[in-house]
Amino acid sequence: MPERWRAPFASSDAVRLRMSAQRSRDTAPELALRRRLHGMGLRYRVHTAPVAGLRRRADIVFGPARVAVFVDGCFWHGCPLHGQRRHDVNGWYWPDKIARNRSRDADTDARLAAAGWAVVRVWEHEDADGVAAEIAAVVRARRRS
Repeated sequence: MPERWRAPFASSDAVRLRMSAQRSRDTAPELALRRRLHGMGLRYRVHTAPVAGLRRRADIVFGPARVAVFVDGCFWHGCPLHGQRRHDVNGWYWPDKIARNRSRDADTDARLAAAGWAVVRVWEHEDADGVAAEIAAVVRARRRS
């Protein structure tokens, strides 16, 4: 297996447990955003592939309006404010892994845009009320057009 695809060993049992418990969906930032969107009267699907054949799932999907929302974790997606921390353990692995995640995100955005979808990416640390208002505006504008 190429070195760049090989996952590192956990540095301790505590790290292994923490990483295996890391949620990939229904995270606290996602739930907060979904509560606000639902409270605004918007209905959506959760953890769904917007386009058939694209093996990537959006966190929130507004099908008829063709809006896909991704709530990106700061660490996993390389947030410019919070994701640029030093990697003391397995430092050989994390920069490439995060770069691959960012590349995949850009590819996903391009594929969805080519299929006529609006993509909204938000960071986990962003204010859920403000983000919900922005998403609602995009969804409502696309419903009218």
